Amino acid sequence: MDFSIPQETQALSHRLQAFIDQYVLPYNPAWHHAVATGDYPPAFLGDLKTLAREAGLWNLFLPELQAHEPGTRLSHSAYAHLAEIMGKLPWAAEVFNCQAPDSGNMALLHQFGSDAQKQAWLVPLLDGHVRSAFAMTEPDVASSDPTNLQTTVRDEGDSLVLNGRKWFITGAAHPNCQLLLVMCRNQGSVHSVSSALTSIDGPDSALKHHQHSIVLVPLHTPGVELVRNISVVHHLAPEGHCEIIFRQVRIPKSSLLGQWGEGFKMSQVRLGPGRVHHCMRALGQCELALSMAAERCLERETFGHHLSDYASVQEWLALSRIEIDQARLLVLQVAWLLDQAETERSQLMAKVAAIKVVAARLQVKVVDRAMQIFGAMGLSPDTPLAYFWTWGRALQLMDGPDEVHLRTVARHELHQARLRMGASSNYFTTPEQMTRPVNIR
Repeated sequence: MDFSIPQETQALSHRLQAFIDQYVLPYNPAWHHAVATGDYPPAFLGDLKTLAREAGLWNLFLPELQAHEPGTRLSHSAYAHLAEIMGKLPWAAEVFNCQAPDSGNMALLHQFGSDAQKQAWLVPLLDGHVRSAFAMTEPDVASSDPTNLQTTVRDEGDSLVLNGRKWFITGAAHPNCQLLLVMCRNQGSVHSVSSALTSIDGPDSALKHHQHSIVLVPLHTPGVELVRNISVVHHLAPEGHCEIIFRQVRIPKSSLLGQWGEGFKMSQVRLGPGRVHHCMRALGQCELALSMAAERCLERETFGHHLSDYASVQEWLALSRIEIDQARLLVLQVAWLLDQAETERSQLMAKVAAIKVVAARLQVKVVDRAMQIFGAMGLSPDTPLAYFWTWGRALQLMDGPDEVHLRTVARHELHQARLRMGASSNYFTTPEQMTRPVNIR
């Protein structure tokens, strides 16, 4: 793997940063004012999006765009660097139509959508005219195991009928949100899946992974109730982390995305790139937190000394620098692996799980140190640190808790150990071997 950044990626990174500096950052106070007063999304956001598209900084995340589709075709490795830059200003991604969860939803529609579905939903999403949400997490089951999900979809004549409850659905409160991609349990699906299916955990596990489907549900369909926007650690996101109830929601059969029973498989497709995006945005926030902390400790004095004179503060800065650089290398490796067609899937999934754990825990640590250096100001809305800390803590649960990802990494390691069982014994030395003469001829 070559860790050097290609010249074209460096040039695009400079263009992106210059655009943010010139056009986006000056609107940061106005964006916060718009959110505080309920004027969301602010009118200037549309103007910024038009400028970004004209500047060729649009839909940067999809590596396989068709010639007629608007966007900048970038590899996962190239986009990772741009995601880090956008992450420093959390609302900036929407300026470039690269915001979650729309980026993952567009990727799913691009790969699995029918021509009619692409025309109805992918085109307006790629153009930035509408927003969408991915409805997966549920309050009544451990959503860390997606096979537990209980929201149902049943085949009823010419229609599909949904019933269930979802929550923490990101983006559903956005005024432009028009579409929900809903993960549902197929009623009767157990009997429709071949018993010949197998997996590393046996046929029962394979059966469980073919009991769900993803359906496209317009947000304003009768029976869809947006109950509330749930605050996350007392932060209320304007785009929403919503609770949604589905009561006898009837949609046409053409709303099924991909194949019946393939919902779990499709949901996994969006995870790899999506987690690279999340992690690199988190690293961008860590970089900003470290920069702010280093500048603050050069300015702030206690007991006749600048904070930068204290060994403990110097250690915090050094550890943050080392840990950010370590995490970046791991995430960039995963982005590179995603670009390699021959990457073995189990290895890739373990690596993807690893970066999710590393980035979320890193963000909490780095931002916590910066908040300590800033003192009371670090707890206030005067800096972005409190929000960064909140988001880092939330990332330890979003897209699956750390424990689930650690389990994935451990299971891959144990699987590899079983394949090479006994090989490490060559490195053992017994007392008997130490006294045995060795004939090298």
